[in-house]
Amino acid sequence: MAHLKEQWPGLDAIPHPAGRKPDTLDMENSDFVRPMQRMFQWSRELGPIFETQAPGFGMVVVTGADLAKDLFDDTRFEKYTGFGIEAFRPVTGDGLFTAYNDEENWALAHRILLPAFSREALMRYHPKMAGSVGRLVDHWTKTAGDGPVDLGESSVSLALDMIGQAGFGFDFGSFEGGGKNHPYVSSMVNALAYSVLPPQLQQEREAEFRSWVTTMNGTVDDVIDTRRRSGTSTDTDLLGMMMHARDEVTGKRLPDENMRYQVTTFMVAGYGTTASLITFCLYFLSRNPGVLSAVRAEIEQTVGDAEIDFESVYRLRALRRAVDETLRLWSPTPAFLRVAKEDTVIGGRYEVRRGGWAALLTGGLHRDPAWGEDVDAFDPDRFLPERVRAREPHLYKPFGTGPRACIGRQFALHAATLALAETVRSFDVEVPQDYTLSVAEGGFFMPENLEVSVRRRT
Repeated sequence: MAHLKEQWPGLDAIPHPAGRKPDTLDMENSDFVRPMQRMFQWSRELGPIFETQAPGFGMVVVTGADLAKDLFDDTRFEKYTGFGIEAFRPVTGDGLFTAYNDEENWALAHRILLPAFSREALMRYHPKMAGSVGRLVDHWTKTAGDGPVDLGESSVSLALDMIGQAGFGFDFGSFEGGGKNHPYVSSMVNALAYSVLPPQLQQEREAEFRSWVTTMNGTVDDVIDTRRRSGTSTDTDLLGMMMHARDEVTGKRLPDENMRYQVTTFMVAGYGTTASLITFCLYFLSRNPGVLSAVRAEIEQTVGDAEIDFESVYRLRALRRAVDETLRLWSPTPAFLRVAKEDTVIGGRYEVRRGGWAALLTGGLHRDPAWGEDVDAFDPDRFLPERVRAREPHLYKPFGTGPRACIGRQFALHAATLALAETVRSFDVEVPQDYTLSVAEGGFFMPENLEVSVRRRT
């Protein structure tokens, strides 16, 4: 592929998947249902860098720590809003995730919204988060005897409720809908799945995609209009800060359209990240009773039967190590893209021209041999303070890197840790012994068909 070879002059020296054919290239070896997991497989077979091509498209994929370190150099590389990300621009426009690096509204929104994810802001959100977790506890307590619980579905409902309530004062009715999603949620899930389809399949479903976008936009616009008509001037939640805060540099506020894009960005990015993390972590805790016992002992010693307040979340170090290890193994963001700002070289041998880009495969980086033995095993002790200090920081990037790293990562971590603490304190969540982990991909990773038994602990 000419343009890929122009971006990477030494392309011929970069390995590619076996079985490539002249007309279809790597298409027949690809997996359109689980494309990222096929990438994981290729990274094991081909090494720390490889290239893959299909008719009209090609990319270089990096998984090795040494090469990744160069890609993380913000003087030479920056975020690339291209393949996969650009497809979602009709939904999130110039919101923080899909904005181009030089768009004015990215810098404006980033400066305005940084305080919305400070420690002080999280303290304001905590009671709403705790209220959402309480709704899950009530729901599971009432339905525990009704049969298996779809853990992923419950986690999604909880994540939507936490973000909707704490961020925007909006109630999706996730636990009162009788299994029926709010139209916004259904449209968002469908649009997110659409965004990762191959281009030819996107063309076939473009009309449906447009209808989902219309539903999402209408819902968010109604939320903003309702808040504005209420005359509430508070900036105690994320929406309030978007509506009332001014940029200290320019004195500007966010335009209404950009507010819509930011709300949708936080919903799309936040619910998947949080729900995936909660589901995977509960799965790993169920499969590792020793770790679960240590987590529960810490909760008992730190909190007992009292309410899990804001400060308590930060004292649950054993649980936080389990969270970090979960993110290492199954980071909700399977890859992120980096583009060269200048002609440069990575790893001392791979030339990349200005404008050339690569996909950094998080799951490969997080399984680099530098992590030690048995990198596929769940071992929260990898995140003991002394081991973290001894490790290169660029080995762990579950939320991206540089100025364009996920701005809401502390929100997601606090929400997930709070939810997990209350869940494992209140319930025995048992994964069937015959369950084999299968991971679905729909914009983020999620255990597939994970039905668990839930029993209230006394």
